[in-house]
Amino acid sequence: MPKNKKTEWQVGDPTISIVGDQFCNPYPMDLMVKRKVQSFSKDNYQVFDPSGNLLLQIDGQAWGINRKRVMTDPAGFTILTMRQKGMTLKNKWEVHGGESKEREDLLFTVHHSLAVSLKTSVDVFLAENNNVKKSNTCDFHASGGYSNISFKVFKSDALIAGVTHKFTWGSFCKGKCNFRVRVNPEVDYAFIIALLVMVDDNEN
Repeated sequence: MPKNKKTEWQVGDPTISIVGDQFCNPYPMDLMVKRKVQSFSKDNYQVFDPSGNLLLQIDGQAWGINRKRVMTDPAGFTILTMRQKGMTLKNKWEVHGGESKEREDLLFTVHHSLAVSLKTSVDVFLAENNNVKKSNTCDFHASGGYSNISFKVFKSDALIAGVTHKFTWGSFCKGKCNFRVRVNPEVDYAFIIALLVMVDDNEN
């Protein structure tokens, strides 16, 4: 009888640490992400645990070319910086540790899987696999539907996280947007949140 194909990252699986080990937990995490428009060109994301404790904040540009987003902890310490790389067909982002933009501090890059797509489909390449001209095999993939910004994140065929967009007209009219994020055990939640921000930016 053939073995069942693995479909979800579970307790006991290897740790997926991209941003840092401190963002990996041995149990599933349910997070609430709140986005609020601050001005025409800027907005802010806040990430909370189920008890309402602030875990992460992301500030930056909501519009424009070469956008930059900065993720900080509750004390304001910079964790990583996300930068959009001009106007490319596949909408490329580069993510560096801290405030750096140096090659040796690159953590990962994010590309749209297709130049034109009506649904969420992005590929993630870690720094050591960043030269997509030599390798088209991504390290992670995020895919979603046509109707909203909800999506799932996979490592190969294994589900590691899921994002659900909670849309209401009332929140939309007030410039607010909420997401629920489920992060599987041993998966770096700062990495998943950074991916959510870049996907949301792309879709908007």
